[in-house]
Amino acid sequence: MTASQTPRPDTPSSSAKTDAAPLSDLSATPSANLSGADNPKQLVAVYIKGMAMGAADIVPGVSGGTIALIAGIYERLINALGSIGPSLWQVFRQHGGIKGLLAVWRQVDATFLLFLLLGIATSFATLAGLIKHLLDNQPLLIWSFFFGLVIATVVILLSEIKRWNAARAGLFVIGIVTAVVISNLPLLATAPSLPYLFLAGAIAICAMILPGISGSFILLLMGAYDTVLEAVHTFNLTVILTLMAGMATGLLIFTRVLKWLLSRYYQGTLALLTGFIAGSLVKVWPWKVDALGTLNNEAINNVAPWQYPAGAHWLTTLGLMLLGAILVSALSWWGNRTKRVQPIKQ
Repeated sequence: MTASQTPRPDTPSSSAKTDAAPLSDLSATPSANLSGADNPKQLVAVYIKGMAMGAADIVPGVSGGTIALIAGIYERLINALGSIGPSLWQVFRQHGGIKGLLAVWRQVDATFLLFLLLGIATSFATLAGLIKHLLDNQPLLIWSFFFGLVIATVVILLSEIKRWNAARAGLFVIGIVTAVVISNLPLLATAPSLPYLFLAGAIAICAMILPGISGSFILLLMGAYDTVLEAVHTFNLTVILTLMAGMATGLLIFTRVLKWLLSRYYQGTLALLTGFIAGSLVKVWPWKVDALGTLNNEAINNVAPWQYPAGAHWLTTLGLMLLGAILVSALSWWGNRTKRVQPIKQ
């Protein structure tokens, strides 16, 4: 059953659930689609946003959930994923046949999910090689771009949190600390088996849904990132399907918890998620060296810009940070114009 629309967080109310107003209610535009069906232009927008999510998920340290949140499709994504479960059988039986299948399709917002997944898959198929090349050969450039992107995201999302109080400030700090701790965990070096890849996929997808915690970085921590990236390049179906099965399992479990939090404690949950994103700045800091203070593929230790062996490259790095900030600001503006009015369902 769809939850009734909750009051805006800056509007006085006697209800105990004043924290539950979704972001879509705060920034919906008159052009938002109220009919429940997407037109072709909106589906193209969803596809492009999926591509942006996929590109972010490829980079260890950047979350596709961050892009979804800033692009205005996060609540809808959680709604759709959280609708998948045993109750769909009852929906099918109630209508039966083709009508039942169509009812299930509408219940899970499957057209939206399909175009979003197509966009994500397009990025993985076309950009994985390029981004891996840049991470290996031009890390300073790509980390600078994403650093600016993440900073702008934090600023935008902080402005969406209404009426700061001690609880929300505490959740914001908890989010920062959690992301920093995860970013500094030691990497595992292991040859992943198929059951291990299943587990890695289940854990990584939870991180992908959480803004600020990168699913790619979780795969990296668990020693499965290179195996997965190689499987995508070589189209190794055994590895890909095993990972997807793990991701589907983790997704169906985790999204129900997140959906419940967003439906009841939206502002507090947003503060926590924004903290996750702010904490991820430690991971995407551009100037990194290895344990010996030199540059190679093991460069994961942050240093001050003036301590970077190749020089700070201020003009290039700051220019790329500004570019990342401009792009995410444009994405946020576009997301607010194209999002549908759809409160989190209970």
